[in-house]
Amino acid sequence: MMKYAILSAAMMASAPVLAQVTPAPAQTTPAAPQEAPATTADPAQTAQPTADASASTQGQVQANGSQIAQVVDTQFPTYDKDGDGKLNKAEFAQWMVALKSQTDPSTKADAPATKKWVGSAFAQADTDKDKTVSKTELTGFLSQGQG
Repeated sequence: MMKYAILSAAMMASAPVLAQVTPAPAQTTPAAPQEAPATTADPAQTAQPTADASASTQGQVQANGSQIAQVVDTQFPTYDKDGDGKLNKAEFAQWMVALKSQTDPSTKADAPATKKWVGSAFAQADTDKDKTVSKTELTGFLSQGQG
């Protein structure tokens, strides 16, 4: 279940980057057939953009930690209803359910499975066990699968 939270956070954070990368291979693919008079050079040209796209994708995976930190910094005040700089369990649950709902629209906040999942996520995210989750703890929690 934690993988879904991490995955949805990573997807949310990387979606704008992936949207920017997607057109580049589409633009290079039509360019290769236009330069097709040299059939020997055409496969080499096609292979190079593919390698570049792979390198870009690898760079995105490394950048997700900073992207997650940016998302946390931006959205944290929205969910920190009492403005104390930390999320209590209810505030944390609201955010995690919202994230999970992006990948699974059938998610119900009051479902027993969802409550169990949120409880487990909160326990993992609250590394100092003070019954609240700070920005640092949340960023670390959401970045767990990124390294």
